[in-house]
Amino acid sequence: MPNHSHTIYKRPAELLQNLIRFNTTNPPGNEKECIFYIKSLLEDAGCETTIFSKVENRPNVIARLKGEGKAPGVLLYGHVDVVPTENQDWSQPPFDANIVDNYIWGRGALDMKGGVAMMVSAFLRAKAEGLTPAGDVKLAIVSDEEAGGDFGAKFLTEEHPEAFDGIRYAIGEFGGFPMYIGGQKFYPIQVAEKKVCWMKATLTGKSGHASFPVKNGTVARTAAMLQKMNDNRLPVHISPVVSKMFETISESLPEPMKSMLLQLNDPDRTGAVLNQMGPQGVMFDAMLHNTANATIIRGGSKINVIPSKIEVEFDGRILPSFTPDDMMEEMHEVIGDDIQLELVRYDEGSKEPDMGWFETLSGILKEADPEGTPIPFLLPAVTDGRFFSRIGIQTYGLLPMNLPGNFNFLETIHAADERVPVEAIGFGAEAVYKALHRIG
Repeated sequence: MPNHSHTIYKRPAELLQNLIRFNTTNPPGNEKECIFYIKSLLEDAGCETTIFSKVENRPNVIARLKGEGKAPGVLLYGHVDVVPTENQDWSQPPFDANIVDNYIWGRGALDMKGGVAMMVSAFLRAKAEGLTPAGDVKLAIVSDEEAGGDFGAKFLTEEHPEAFDGIRYAIGEFGGFPMYIGGQKFYPIQVAEKKVCWMKATLTGKSGHASFPVKNGTVARTAAMLQKMNDNRLPVHISPVVSKMFETISESLPEPMKSMLLQLNDPDRTGAVLNQMGPQGVMFDAMLHNTANATIIRGGSKINVIPSKIEVEFDGRILPSFTPDDMMEEMHEVIGDDIQLELVRYDEGSKEPDMGWFETLSGILKEADPEGTPIPFLLPAVTDGRFFSRIGIQTYGLLPMNLPGNFNFLETIHAADERVPVEAIGFGAEAVYKALHRIG
């Protein structure tokens, strides 16, 4: 690594390149070298750091910038593990971090080493410039987000919650990228996320020799169940965050798009409008319903034997104010009561967001890009934010990136040729730094 590390905060794009070059594919993770590189940057700048590890090769590092004590503290947190690249056809080697056409190419450029580079840059700049914010700033760079956080945020919040005493708000993933709707530019700020609610359906029936015709056996019933799930949405639920999002977006849209979007807030019209919206409606669909996708099917062990049992696992995601019991009740309404459903995994998260810092962060985005409108956002997936919410910390998903209109952020994450414009990382680092100035 270059030895001019004490000024690396001035070059966040270079910092991102250095981070990408650590292969932290999870599984297995192996985040230690990357975490210790960040630790060395922090210590070279005079920051005190603490390492917390559940296992030696999967550490987490926390640093603190002391504030004036006039406001609650703020946490910046991000993960350095990345998803695998196997069986993907990349134009550039995924861990070389080459700059081509003014883009940094590599796994993690968007999710989320780019965000980590912004946070580390802003934190080091604050230290170098002698900033004393109104409240403490903690920086937590963690392992294992992509595989559930057991060695990262989950471990930290369950085993070392005292490390986050005094923190009220956090900046993390997933937001700050432009969304274009009706030709207008919007910046989502994530304030809520759905919850994991994985389930298993078990269908049992009579076994027997497969040479005889069998009607309504386990295979046919499984097919019927899956067809019902394919043909029916679960009930519409309009949460306050999503309602506010549609209202804010609609203010910038001309008719008839304005009225169409507002009709999503009417449960009697939601389904029909989503059907009209095509691909853009898919994300809104997930924000307006609890969802369940069948992802694993197990059954049968011999080609000439009718299976007596088939198991189907569903990746269920539920809205913040719902419980697994609510989800299974909605599922039974679609698939019937004769199929056994059991809970496989449930991750509790926050119920209603604390919007107290939203306007401040919106203001920073408006200054950075007057063409964009900040909107509150409910993520249909999950982040480490669910763990921090359990210890009373509200996450704002805000990694600001001013991306061109032809760049599809959501289709590039986790995919081949993950990349980010060089300028976008500097744009985000500046915005995060401004947020530190506006604590309290």
